[in-house]
Amino acid sequence: MSSALDRLKNLTSKISSYELTRKQNMAQLRVLFEELHINDKVENFEALFNFKAINLSGVSLQQETLGEIKEGKYLQILAISYDKNAAKKSTNISLGYFGRVERVEPQLRQKVIAFVLRYRFEKSFLTLEHYNEMLENLE
Repeated sequence: MSSALDRLKNLTSKISSYELTRKQNMAQLRVLFEELHINDKVENFEALFNFKAINLSGVSLQQETLGEIKEGKYLQILAISYDKNAAKKSTNISLGYFGRVERVEPQLRQKVIAFVLRYRFEKSFLTLEHYNEMLENLE
């Protein structure tokens, strides 16, 4: 019986940890939203999550090469919008253009990378909640 109780305690601890991390992530994401002037392109912070995805050009987001610059490319935050009724279903929208990646200050590059990763972190939780609700409706 204590084994089941231990597993429950461990699971509860992990969930609490994720929620705390998520709350901190959102606070930092809001700061970056303003600092990187994403708010100039997106009317409000919540509207950010209406995009299907957010990508980055000019810098690697692969785990093995995270932050590695791609010489000759431009550092840019790209949002992907999706409209199932439009002739062209998905559209790329520039949320931030920072110039040639090798000329961008390393601190600014780090903020841009952090913004994209923090967005993806929160977006994954929203996707999880969405599918959880769908499953509940199915049953």
